Amino acid sequence: MATHGAHPARTGWVGWIYFGAIVMVAAGIVQVVNGLIAMAESGTTYLLPSGMAVQVGFAGVGISFLVMGAVLAVAGIGVMSGKTWARAVAITLAALSVLGNIAFFAAYPVWSAIVIALDLVVIYALVAHGRELRHG
Repeated sequence: MATHGAHPARTGWVGWIYFGAIVMVAAGIVQVVNGLIAMAESGTTYLLPSGMAVQVGFAGVGISFLVMGAVLAVAGIGVMSGKTWARAVAITLAALSVLGNIAFFAAYPVWSAIVIALDLVVIYALVAHGRELRHG
């Protein structure tokens, strides 16, 4: 009896997948807002304690935040919709988050440890149970 078209039964790990997807959408929205703020602050002049005026341009940073935020939000929505490409993007972004938090572990050990643990749980949920979200 072949089960090629059958979808696996949903387990409790689906909740972790939805959790990761919702965090991605929320983080994406925050990144878009950060990008807009960075672009609005572009060309701002700051006065250093030494009395020197420095003009700072954040346009490039703002655009990168906008793009990353859009990718995060769209991938999060895609994960909730059961899209395979979105799972791949989410796994990649979570792995990059793990690496980034390893790099900053000395500066923020508790926060980095929490984020790494959550990233690893979401990666496991997406890899091992991601197919459970596929819709017919």
